[in-house]
Amino acid sequence: MLRPLVGVAAFLLILAGCSDSAAQPVADQPTQPIKPRSGDLWAPAQGAPWQWQLSGELDLSVDVPVYDVDYEKASAAQVAELQKQGRRVICYVSVGSHENFRPDQAQFPAAVLGKALDGWPDERWLDIRQWDQLKPLLAARFDLCREKGFDAVEPDNVDGYSNDSGFPLSADDQLTFNRRIAALAHERGMSVGLKNDLEQVELLQPDFDFAVNEECMRYDECDQLQPFLQAGKAVLHVEYDLAPEEFCAKARELRMSSMRKPLDLGPDRQPC
Repeated sequence: MLRPLVGVAAFLLILAGCSDSAAQPVADQPTQPIKPRSGDLWAPAQGAPWQWQLSGELDLSVDVPVYDVDYEKASAAQVAELQKQGRRVICYVSVGSHENFRPDQAQFPAAVLGKALDGWPDERWLDIRQWDQLKPLLAARFDLCREKGFDAVEPDNVDGYSNDSGFPLSADDQLTFNRRIAALAHERGMSVGLKNDLEQVELLQPDFDFAVNEECMRYDECDQLQPFLQAGKAVLHVEYDLAPEEFCAKARELRMSSMRKPLDLGPDRQPC
């Protein structure tokens, strides 16, 4: 999730104690892996340059080894072309929010839809405790990523518990959901990145293969990503407001993959 356009300081911690019984998390069900995770699973190299484009006509010419693009907008042919050029491609999917512009948006039951994301009126938080409702929908999206040939997944909006979601989500609810999401990717032979959710980095690092972060330099939060960096895992990082000279030296020191991007995540980029 992009940082809200306004009201960053208004993020609320939703306490767990007032959960109603109708929306309790379902027990984990055994799954038959489609493709078991192996030691050969690709993940971006620490410090590798990358391109992140979610809007506008996809520019395939950026000379970087890693692309991160929208699961729906990018075609299988474009993914194949990037891979032919020697790139690896990450599949952007929102898993914690309902986007009213997606083809499958009508399949989400009303009971799982919460409040709008601050600054993003086309998106509503999901009740991540209702896994039996969400799993088939999210699994279908991950299946599409696999069918298009993506190498990895970037699941977005995996920090609903620390936002005003409209649901009494707890930290444990979020940990359970995020680990389930990581398993969905690994079962399909794709690596997976932890998006933001800095408060749970230490606990989730073993379950995720890399991290994706927005504006940790601006908010003085990059130290919280040390569990990934110390484990030799990549941190794919963007800033929106800071100029490259304000953060690139520190990013290089930390071996982060950093750049400045426009807030709409179009093709423009200013890499470190």
